[in-house]
Formats: sequence, structure tokens, C-alpha cells
Amino acid sequence: MNIPKGKLIPVGGAEDKGTDLEQGFIQRNNLNFFEAGILSRMVEETKNGKASKIEVITTASTIPVEVGENYIDAFSKLSCSNVDVMHIRNREDAQKEEYIQRIKEADAVMFSGGNQMRLTATFGGTNIYRTLQERYHYEDGFLIAGTSAGAMAMSNTMIYEGNAANAHLKSAVKVTTGLAFMGNVIFDSHFDKRGRFGRLAQAVAANPACIGIGLGEDTGLLITDGNNMEAIGSGMIIIIDGHNIGYTNIADIADNNPISIENLRVHFLAKGNKYQLSERKYLGIENDEFAKTEVI
Repeated sequence: MNIPKGKLIPVGGAEDKGTDLEQGFIQRNNLNFFEAGILSRMVEETKNGKASKIEVITTASTIPVEVGENYIDAFSKLSCSNVDVMHIRNREDAQKEEYIQRIKEADAVMFSGGNQMRLTATFGGTNIYRTLQERYHYEDGFLIAGTSAGAMAMSNTMIYEGNAANAHLKSAVKVTTGLAFMGNVIFDSHFDKRGRFGRLAQAVAANPACIGIGLGEDTGLLITDGNNMEAIGSGMIIIIDGHNIGYTNIADIADNNPISIENLRVHFLAKGNKYQLSERKYLGIENDEFAKTEVI
């Protein structure tokens, strides 16, 4: 099996960079856009550090100009000035040689938030998508990051719809094929803030070969070798492992009926905790500074 030479950083988002902002749930002048610790770590992990060429892809958002400007501003605060924005709006844009060449020259790519279906529908099967896949798999240090929708689209199995309030009902959670930078995982974002445990659990129950990864806000994962994961940021990561599921009724009941799942395995990861995907192994305690603190 090919071990990817690149790195991934899926981020749970501090707010939905496109969708929530568009719907007016937060004030634009209060756009606390970036999780500075996560972006700083992203810069550290690029091949050339603060001199790295970073391309921001705003396809998922319907307010791409504003989102792009905020990315440029945030990276500039980290002394990164070689940052540009790619406003790819449709499949015709995705086939332009200019954009393909910019991907070939970039050290890192960052997918903004918004709507993950915009990403898969726009990039699937295009030359720019093939270029991203080739660089991630075969070039040392090439980094792909994504926040919110940009994170959810990274997996082969992608949640694209599912209200948390109805997530206990069969077929309330919709999945499709993502950009497939990683297989055998399902990412979900804004995880604890929006109460999405139920919808990720249903996605895992229907696809138990996949490990569910719930990304909290202001939280992400640094993924190397397509396998080794380290939690970064201030929140938490929840891992849902369905390999040992016993009884489940999800295949037999009619749509809109409550599902049953036996024996899900769950891990919580805080900053610095690690997890190995292929081994399904939690490495949290030895990296947990709080575990070493004496209690008086």
C-alpha cells in the first residue's frame, strides 16, 4: 500500500467560514477567523516555513472574496506573505492551466469552509484534483489543510447532510464520496459545539470499516504517513471506532426509525495526544501533560 509522503491538517473550524457567515449567525466585523495556534502549526509543518507559498482555495464558500481576504490577513500576522487565493467557482475554472500550475508550485494548500458538496462537485475528476492527489501522495512535505467543509471533504466517505436533532433516525445522515485524500475515515466538524456525535455514530454504523473523527472547534489533526495523527489546537478530537460493533439494526429498519448500535469504541484526544489509524491505537496518556501534574 502506498504511504503518502505529504501531510494533512483537517480543522474543525471556529465557525463555519462560509455557511454560517452567509446565514448571518455571526457578525462579519467580529470574524475571529483563525485559530492562531493551528495556523501557526500549519506554517511550521510546511517545507519552507514562513517563506512557503500557500494557496487558499475558497470554492466551498459563497463569499469567497471576504473569506480570502481574511485568510491573507491571518497568515500575514504569522509573517507569511507568500499567500494567494484561488477563487475557483466551477468546473471550468478547475480546468484552467493557470490554477493547475499554481498548485504545482505551492508548498501548501488550504481549503476554506462553506459547503463540502461544492468541493466534490467542482474538483472531482479534474486535472487540478489529480495534481493535488499526486503531490500529496508522492512529494515529501506537501501539505493540504482544510477547515470545516474543507476538512470534511478530505475523506473518501463524506457526510454532506444531517441535522443533529434527527441523527438518531435512519437515513437522516447523508454520505457521499469525498475528495479521498484519506480512506477508511469519516471527518465531521464543529463536533461538540453542534452536538454531532449522533450523526457521526450513524455514519460509522453504516460504514464500520471507517473510523469516525469528530473535529472540535479551534481543533485539528496533523496527519502524517496517512496514519499518524496528532491533535492540535485548544479543543478536543473524538474518535469513533465501529470495528467491534455487535448488534445494530441499521440495515433492517425502515427509514426515519431510531437506530441501535452496540459496542462503539470512543476516544477523546486533547492537544498533543496521538492516534494511529491502521493500528486503531490511542497514544494519549504518554503525551498528556496534565496526566503528569501532581494533584494535591
